Amino acid sequence: MLEEIHQLIAAELERYKALFRSALHSDNELLAAALNHLTRKLGKMMRPTLVILCAREGGVVTDEVLHAAVGLEMLHTASLVHDDVVDESDMRRGQPSVNALFDNKAAVLVGDFITSKALSEVALTHHLGVVEQMAWLGQMLADGELLQLNNTHSTVFSEAAYYDVISKKTAALFETCAYAGATLGGADAATTALLRRYAHLVGLCFQMRDDLFDFDENLNVGKPKGNDLQEGKLTLPVIYALNATTNARYYDLALRVRSLEASRQEIQELTDFTIQSGGIAYAEGEIQRLHDEALGLLPNLHNPDIAMALHRYLDYVVQRTA
Repeated sequence: MLEEIHQLIAAELERYKALFRSALHSDNELLAAALNHLTRKLGKMMRPTLVILCAREGGVVTDEVLHAAVGLEMLHTASLVHDDVVDESDMRRGQPSVNALFDNKAAVLVGDFITSKALSEVALTHHLGVVEQMAWLGQMLADGELLQLNNTHSTVFSEAAYYDVISKKTAALFETCAYAGATLGGADAATTALLRRYAHLVGLCFQMRDDLFDFDENLNVGKPKGNDLQEGKLTLPVIYALNATTNARYYDLALRVRSLEASRQEIQELTDFTIQSGGIAYAEGEIQRLHDEALGLLPNLHNPDIAMALHRYLDYVVQRTA
């Protein structure tokens, strides 16, 4: 499914990959080693693909569009490097995190370097609106991470708080990709607004699907089962299960998880409770609801090929197993 989309924009993706790799380099030995580690795998290029598709809906993929795609992927990469320091994570996308390979001090500085490079790339779009949107995104990413940290001290299990976090940590990034691509590609205001809403919904689906991976040990997603709970994060399936029960045992377990005091056995108990209480099914239903809303926007696009590609993109996000 994703391969078909990439074939549609193959030439633009090749230009993007060359630009991304050339932009992230350094003569500093330690920094170069960290950057080479981070860029060894470009992954599925979900965010650059979205930027390019939205630009194609507007009309043309210019160098400015590609600079925006590179800058946004760099900011995303920097945020992951910093998140791994905050979460004390040893793995990222199936390989050691930067902080695990080097140390926290080096990882923070590597993230800072990439952030500054991201700003340089977005400046090359010569579009104040895109630069302002990039600044907004940086604020949202930090705000979302701080909200998530603050939630670890809360005794309330709120779906609204969960959606607030993933809206800022994930959906805002997808939304900015759509805005940058559509704006720089020449889309009109109505189309740009539609693509932003579509991308926001896609971002929510993406994070919710990612959260469900935490409950399936058979998936190869680069992190162990139960990793979110081990880090004190209660995602939508758990929140739903807790709000659907009156058993104080699981409430107490959830508080212990949030405070990082739970044993592996207790984490497994909360995981089993979540599954048995229908938490997974509930989250799947929410993903489908958001999918359907996003899908309903696509007939309003002007380019039927791009509408089909964005349909496939959405389906991939919802159905992916890695």
